[in-house]
Amino acid sequence: MINFIVWLIVGGLIGWVASMIMRTNAEQGMFLNIVVGIIGAALGGWLISPLLGIPSMSSGNFSLGALLVALLGSVILLAIVNLFRRGRVR
Repeated sequence: MINFIVWLIVGGLIGWVASMIMRTNAEQGMFLNIVVGIIGAALGGWLISPLLGIPSMSSGNFSLGALLVALLGSVILLAIVNLFRRGRVR
């Protein structure tokens, strides 16, 4: 149960920081920040972790590298969403 709460909190923070980087913070609420953070962390763990050799947060390794991979995955996710929504990354 604690793991789930940590995923929600960290996912919300990562999603919030990613939305500030991509300048979509005014369009998103807390729930969408959590969703972006969690899906972005999974995307980063699936795409970026094997390339860089950094373990992802889903493997149970909570480190600065894992947080950066999750943030990068969230930024990539928001860029893809913006590309389909507006026709540009932003």
